[in-house]
Amino acid sequence: MLAAGKDGALLRFSLGNEYLKAGDAARAAEHLQRAVAQDAGYTAAWKLLGRALVAAGRAEEALAAYRDGIEVARRKGDKQAERTARLAYERAWFGPPSGPNLATL
Repeated sequence: MLAAGKDGALLRFSLGNEYLKAGDAARAAEHLQRAVAQDAGYTAAWKLLGRALVAAGRAEEALAAYRDGIEVARRKGDKQAERTARLAYERAWFGPPSGPNLATL
């Protein structure tokens, strides 16, 4: 589709998602950065960009992407997107929450 000139934020998001699933975080991040460049209000793309950057070992950039996603969601009044982006940011910053694994209790 890109070769046919059909570029867009949704296509870049989808490509980034598939590359991330395939384990190519660096290439995923490239596509996701293009997605948010094309549509800065695409909150899901900001969150996935953060995940890709974490997976690529680019923690500082990941935190910045999460912060941008939180701000976009806040401006849009999207409380759910804001909460999930904030949780992703906290996990990237502090690591996953520790505590009992409820599935084993």
